[in-house]
Amino acid sequence: MNEQIPLPGLSTGKDYAGASFSPIYTTTVTLSGGAAGHGRASGRARSADGALDISLRMPAELGGDGSGTNPEQLFAAGFAACYHGALSLVARQAALDPTGISLETTVAFGRDPSDGGYLLHVDLVVKWPGVSPDVANPLLEEADALCPYAKMAWQGTPTTITFAP
Repeated sequence: MNEQIPLPGLSTGKDYAGASFSPIYTTTVTLSGGAAGHGRASGRARSADGALDISLRMPAELGGDGSGTNPEQLFAAGFAACYHGALSLVARQAALDPTGISLETTVAFGRDPSDGGYLLHVDLVVKWPGVSPDVANPLLEEADALCPYAKMAWQGTPTTITFAP
């Protein structure tokens, strides 16, 4: 049975004028176990609702066995899914069919030359057969301004880190 999932009631309109952040959805993922001696996440990541339950491992390129996913793959998938949703929304509002949109998201993990720590670079390639660059580019810009992952990449994200003994 191919039942169509109803679309959410989100919009690109400035229909919220609150004075502060107002969460629409919240999730929690717990990471535990694994070998942390190498400074990279490993172990098991599980969401509070159990929908996500995966093993994290270091990629083979970083000396791991590559037998599980890694944070960069998860970030690439999350970024692609979020941007795809934003672009699909603006496409529908422009009376265009978003079903042909696909995204190839590359996340590179490397050294930050400014402090010797680590940094991510993201390259997002949008493929949309039958849509010209003149039509697509303004919608890509609109999706970039709408997508929370893109906002995070450009502006940063308010983050709280707390130790809970």
